[in-house]
Amino acid sequence: MSSILKAQKANASKSDLKGKRKRQADEMDVDEEEDVGDVVPMAKKKKNKQRVLLLSSRGITHRMRHLMNDLEALLPHVKKDSKLDSKSQLNLIPELADLNNCNNTLYFEARRHEDLYMWAAKTPNGPSVKLHVQNVHTMDELKMTGNCLKGSRGLVSFDSAFDETEWGKLTKEVFTQIFGVPSTSRRAKPFIDHILTFSIVDSKIFRNFQIIEKDPLQPNGPPHTTLVEIGPRFALTPIRIFEGAFGGATVFSNPEFVSPAAARMALKREKGGKYNNRKDAEEETQRRREGRQREEDALGVRKVFA
Repeated sequence: MSSILKAQKANASKSDLKGKRKRQADEMDVDEEEDVGDVVPMAKKKKNKQRVLLLSSRGITHRMRHLMNDLEALLPHVKKDSKLDSKSQLNLIPELADLNNCNNTLYFEARRHEDLYMWAAKTPNGPSVKLHVQNVHTMDELKMTGNCLKGSRGLVSFDSAFDETEWGKLTKEVFTQIFGVPSTSRRAKPFIDHILTFSIVDSKIFRNFQIIEKDPLQPNGPPHTTLVEIGPRFALTPIRIFEGAFGGATVFSNPEFVSPAAARMALKREKGGKYNNRKDAEEETQRRREGRQREEDALGVRKVFA
């Protein structure tokens, strides 16, 4: 009988302890809820999620294709797609970018197998910049001594002239989001060993340099930062900036831009003008020669040759 009473007392004491612990836990939860209500929730850090769709039109040459391959090697957050069949249906490109989970697009449009245009656009709402690509020199062609790790992130540098105009500020922002490699990119490596520069000299010029911390001739010497060009190298002339993606209202139009077809036509017209002037001079010479001829005299002596 005594053992039964001891067991009942032990069970009662255990239940009392459980009840006290439960009440203490409930009181602690209430206090934590009151403390949480007083604390202001911290804002989440916004991640830089940029992906670029890279594609071209039909009719590109080998030099244009090598330029695209160089850009793909430089930008690890690029998703390359197949060629676009139609040059008139550019409204399909935002849908392709959405299917590939990309919010930026670089589209290279070839005309007449010799003229290259580049579209840099934010999809799906814009804006978009149309540029004329000239003086293209690829990595294989330049044979530069610079080198960088494939997949490494690069700094993006802009000339101070971009901040002087409104279209320059807009172009700078678009290029920053396209050519700036985010740290969260899956194929990006945690190294920064090259720099992409955009300068305005008559038109925008793109260069890619390697950053060298030490002099190669003095590896044990003091740190001395230098730049060695890697490539590619090309010049971009702005043509027009649109409000939407590959269309919409015109935000900026370059009045000084002359299309390459018009430039070739003017050159042919100049050559044709030289030809016309030469023919006019020949006709004038013939007319003067005919005017200097004397009329035949009926009483004149004619020489008869046997």
